Amino acid sequence: MTDSEKAPSQASTDPELQKGTPEPASSLRSGSIEPVIDPVLEKTWRKLDDRTNLANARVAGLQKDLKMTNYQYSIALTVTYIPYIVAELPSNLVLKAVGPNLMLPTMLTLWGIITTLQGVVKSYGGLLACRFFLGLCEGTHFPIDDAWHILICVVHQTGGVFPGLVLYLSFWYPRQELQWRISTFFSTASLSGAFSGILAYGIIQMDGVGKRPGWAWIFILEGLFTVVFGLTSFYTLPRSPAHARFLNDEQKAYIITRLRDSGATGNDKEADSFSWREVGQAFTLPQVWMLAVIFFFDGVLVYGLAYFTPSIVAGLGYTNANAQLFSVPPFAVAFVVTMIGAWISDRYKCRGYVSMFAGVLATIGFAMYLAYLHIPNPDHSPPASDNLHVKWGSLFFSISGAYSAAPALSTWSANNAAPYTRRATAIAIGFIMTNSGGVLATWLLGTLSPAPLYRKATITLLIFSVLVTIITGMNILFLKAQNRKKAEIRARMNREDEKPGLGDRSAWFVYNL
Repeated sequence: MTDSEKAPSQASTDPELQKGTPEPASSLRSGSIEPVIDPVLEKTWRKLDDRTNLANARVAGLQKDLKMTNYQYSIALTVTYIPYIVAELPSNLVLKAVGPNLMLPTMLTLWGIITTLQGVVKSYGGLLACRFFLGLCEGTHFPIDDAWHILICVVHQTGGVFPGLVLYLSFWYPRQELQWRISTFFSTASLSGAFSGILAYGIIQMDGVGKRPGWAWIFILEGLFTVVFGLTSFYTLPRSPAHARFLNDEQKAYIITRLRDSGATGNDKEADSFSWREVGQAFTLPQVWMLAVIFFFDGVLVYGLAYFTPSIVAGLGYTNANAQLFSVPPFAVAFVVTMIGAWISDRYKCRGYVSMFAGVLATIGFAMYLAYLHIPNPDHSPPASDNLHVKWGSLFFSISGAYSAAPALSTWSANNAAPYTRRATAIAIGFIMTNSGGVLATWLLGTLSPAPLYRKATITLLIFSVLVTIITGMNILFLKAQNRKKAEIRARMNREDEKPGLGDRSAWFVYNL
């Protein structure tokens, strides 16, 4: 038998499948029944990102009204990450046990309440307290993207929500179809970056209403909206396909069988049960650590752009109000790029190559911006070489690159770790690194690299974009080598002779490139 004959298909790479797994009914195989996933799954879990809110509120006067220095603003951003990073892994590990239908709505509702309270703070200390508990809620209820964001097609990542939702979506979709769904969810991060600018522009016109400044209404209105979504989700978010009220028994069986055939789930409850051994195994996977480094770099890119795009645009010479509006188009384009990348990735099973392309886009964007930076003349007049339109245009590349990389990397991480506990740990590791990158981003732009030029920050982000591309290529080469070794093993032995419980290390588990 040739290697090609023995190589498993992408639809049958689950290492825990036992011989004799029942085939789906013929009607299901023929495609006459399609899984009907509740639109709520795709729409309900989206909220306006707290990070974009804070950036918009800063431009609208929050920093001035609370008498905050740039250093204190960075502290306010940083304090969110401490409980967030600590809670990341535990929350992913208990998500399935507690039930996402309970855990996610509860924490989302609390997140909305705390966000609303940011609109009534009177001091810097009050803001810090809100930021700490926001981080705790984010890290607990969605350990992901950006990680955050949920408002009918308005999201801004990568908040703590994102890793938990990546894990949750992997309960529903086969490995080879996952990125489109993750990108549908995550790309609302790009839309939230766009719409939050528009919303902030409108909301700050409420300045003085209720004797509150315009920036306070950004938090109050968006927080209240999130509370409504959180409460609604108690009734709309199913625990798993087996518990979905909108599916009949035949549809449930179809989805569960496809998940098993693709390697997204194990063949039985034991294969997907919690195990401390599998937690440890995740830390020994080379691909997990290469992705962790990439997640860190992309986290710096995403968070840096999310926090400071309005400030960067304002620094280009636009008024504060126009800065909100001029930050919209780059995020809107990023949404389109993200969805095109997701379609290509699922169609051709090329998560890594899409991530490399995203790194190239980001590299082009930051290189363009750096090329047009200047040192002001002594008389403060701009040199003739200055081109505001080119620098603004660079954001289309950098934002599209940073934001389109995130869902591809998230899907890649989820695709190449099995069984469930190992996958949950791998995803959490990636997003711990992402949010560690967020810590650097809060200090990089503004404190370590002062506005309006952000020269040192731009150089750093350019280097990180290049490293995303290089290390992604290294991971592709590693996974290709592992797949060749697995093909050789499959050529000389039968599956029944393989040691059980290998997870993604099984010769019959083909890594997604």
